[in-house]
Amino acid sequence: MPRQAVAAAALVLNALVWGVSWWPFRTLQEHGLHPLWATALIYLVALTCMPLARRAGWRGWGRYPLLWLLAVAAGLTNVGFNWAVTIGDVVRAVLLFYMMPAWVVLLGWPLLGERPTRRSLLRLILALTGMVVVIKVPSSPWPVPGSLADWLALAGGFCFALTNVLLRRLGQCPAESRMLAMFGGGTLMASAAALLGMHLGLVGAPPAPSAAWVYLALGVSLAFLAGNLALQYGAARLRASTTSVIMLSEVVFASVSAVLLGAGEWSSRTVVGGCLIVLASLLALMDKSAH
Repeated sequence: MPRQAVAAAALVLNALVWGVSWWPFRTLQEHGLHPLWATALIYLVALTCMPLARRAGWRGWGRYPLLWLLAVAAGLTNVGFNWAVTIGDVVRAVLLFYMMPAWVVLLGWPLLGERPTRRSLLRLILALTGMVVVIKVPSSPWPVPGSLADWLALAGGFCFALTNVLLRRLGQCPAESRMLAMFGGGTLMASAAALLGMHLGLVGAPPAPSAAWVYLALGVSLAFLAGNLALQYGAARLRASTTSVIMLSEVVFASVSAVLLGAGEWSSRTVVGGCLIVLASLLALMDKSAH
């Protein structure tokens, strides 16, 4: 099989892992493990399985203080996404999460010096219109998120955009340092959010270890680790525009699996709004490939 085909298959594997990740998180919650504790545990296991905590992973932290912000952004990305797909409609959550092109337009100017162009503003308008269509329900007088899941998905998508912008800003930083920030941030921010949630009465304490959920959590950790390695392999061998298009298949995997298993629905409002959001993403990719 040609190298590019293998790289593309690796990216599809990563998108599949993330696209169906809502199911194990919901299963773990049924066993009493809140998605925040599950996220902290999964990233802790993945972190210990990778040689990120070695000396090489800490080399860039003194020279690149933005790694701390990257850790926070990457960690909150996982907090928002994993919690949203666990408690809300998976299709809505994934579509709102993929508002990333809109947030990149807003974040790229102050952090990267990229002034918004007419095309980027068009993408912003398309994505925001899609968001309004998705979240507007007959019972809401204004198109604002009406549930915790919607807020979490939007916040997770914003942090995902910030993560991607920071990765570009930290392009000269050692890869081991960036990976340590992302995996360490996933562990620390999920743990901090879980502890805060316990203090506020929103999150229960983790249950006693049992085979019913421990083995599943370990399996998900290994799946996330495999997906991340697949992403590193594929992204290093394909054009960025190609990588981004393939990664959009996560929306398909998440939507189809959620509808088939009864965790989401395709209403006309969701389909129309989702098409606008995906179109904004595709237009962003076309701009990248044109340069």
